Amino acid sequence: MSNFAYVAYIDESGDDGVAKVRPIDANGASEWFALSAVVVRTQTQRETVWVRDILKKIELSHRRELHYQPLDEWRKPIVCQAISQLPLRGFTVLSNKINMRGYSNSRAAKSQPSLGRTWFYWWITRLLLERITDYCEWRSIRDYGSPRLVRLEFSRRLGLRYSHLKSYLYWLRMQSRTETLYLDQGDIKWSVLDPLNGVEVFDHAERAGLQLADAIAGACYQGVAGFPHPVPTNSMLLAPRMAIGRNGKIWNYGFKLMPGNYLPRAPLHQKPLLEFFSKK
Repeated sequence: MSNFAYVAYIDESGDDGVAKVRPIDANGASEWFALSAVVVRTQTQRETVWVRDILKKIELSHRRELHYQPLDEWRKPIVCQAISQLPLRGFTVLSNKINMRGYSNSRAAKSQPSLGRTWFYWWITRLLLERITDYCEWRSIRDYGSPRLVRLEFSRRLGLRYSHLKSYLYWLRMQSRTETLYLDQGDIKWSVLDPLNGVEVFDHAERAGLQLADAIAGACYQGVAGFPHPVPTNSMLLAPRMAIGRNGKIWNYGFKLMPGNYLPRAPLHQKPLLEFFSKK
């Protein structure tokens, strides 16, 4: 029997570069970066069936994989509506990177030199994991009477070494146990995460759960950064399955905006999605 009660599939949309950022830099990285997760109980894993049913609904049953970004616009709301009815929980950290433009984390580079230029991706991963592990801890205590482990399955991304993530997680766990976290506003719940055996990486095609996470990340990203205009309505459809914090709110839990004070100064075309979830 698996030691893991839950599995979290993790994928992203946009890119994590911060040296140059659009629209300030014409050739810069994307203004937004979305990192999303789908969490399911291992006892009820039916992701392959779910994706197959979704592909049938959008008249693409001949395909083996679901890729959200290139779908025709009429298909995207059908995908999001279908996900909103599945027995899963969704999480998204949505980061506007303009305030991070040109920033380098010298402290992380000194303490964890292996992170290199990918420190931003792993930092956003930390914010996501704080929420995933909190959810899995209280949910497993409710369901099983004690904390149960969650397995992390990442979609493979070029340029990232997932051994570096394990090293980063060990570093964070050490800081947590010695109460020396540099950023102490949140913490990963280590009772449900095994950094050595609980982190895996797969290609997009290998895990249907990653394809669902890709859809959530893509919908949230395009809700603020869609070309030529954002399309917030698709990601709004996901609200019924986005994770709810202990305060009864999705905002800052299942849907986390970075920086946290960005909403008041967001341009009008980005506000609809952000304001929608700020009220949830």
